[in-house]
Amino acid sequence: MRTWEIQTIKESELKGTYDIGIVLGGMMSYDSQLDRLQFSKGVDRLLQAVQLYEDGIIKKILITSGSGSITYPELKESPLLKRYLQTINIPDKDIIIETESKNTRENALFSTPLIKKAAPGGRYLLITSAFHMRRSIGCFNRLGIKVTPYSADRYSGGPRRWAPDFLFIPNPEAFEAWNILIHEIIGYCVYKVMGYS
Repeated sequence: MRTWEIQTIKESELKGTYDIGIVLGGMMSYDSQLDRLQFSKGVDRLLQAVQLYEDGIIKKILITSGSGSITYPELKESPLLKRYLQTINIPDKDIIIETESKNTRENALFSTPLIKKAAPGGRYLLITSAFHMRRSIGCFNRLGIKVTPYSADRYSGGPRRWAPDFLFIPNPEAFEAWNILIHEIIGYCVYKVMGYS
C-alpha cells in the first residue's frame, strides 16, 4: 500500500490559499431511525478539509457524493454532510455540494461545472484517501481541472516500523488493505482503458 498511496504533505508546505477544497464522498452511512450520521474511516477526508478551512488554506468546501445505494437512491451523502458542516458552524456560503455522482468519474464530471462557476481559473485542492488519489487526480485532470493532491485516510502513514511485533505477528487488517489495494488498482486500470483519467 505504501508504494501505491500518494503521500501527503504538511499543511505548511501548501503554497498560498486554494479557492476550493474538493472532498470526495464515501465516508458515512445514515441511520434514519436515530437521524444520525455514522462515519467510517474515510471521514478523515472531511476532517482534513475542515481543518484546512479553519486554517484559511481553503476558502470553500465542495463535497461531491450522491447515493451509492441501489435500494435508497434518494439517500444522498453530500446534503447530509453539508448539514453536519453547518452544525459545526461552517457558513452555508462556503459549502458547495454535488449530489448526483455515484463513482469517481462522476465526482469529477458533475463537480466540474460547479467548480468553474464558483471559482473559474482558481486553485483547487483535492482531498481524498491516499489510496484513491491516483484515480481521482486523473479524472479531474482529464476534464481540465488541475488539482493539487492532499491525501487523507492513509493506510501507510508515518515512518516504516521495523519492530519485531510489527514485522512478524500477523495482522488481520493487512487483508483489508490488500482488498482495497486490488480494488483500486483494477479501478485505475479500467479508468485508463475507458479514457476517464
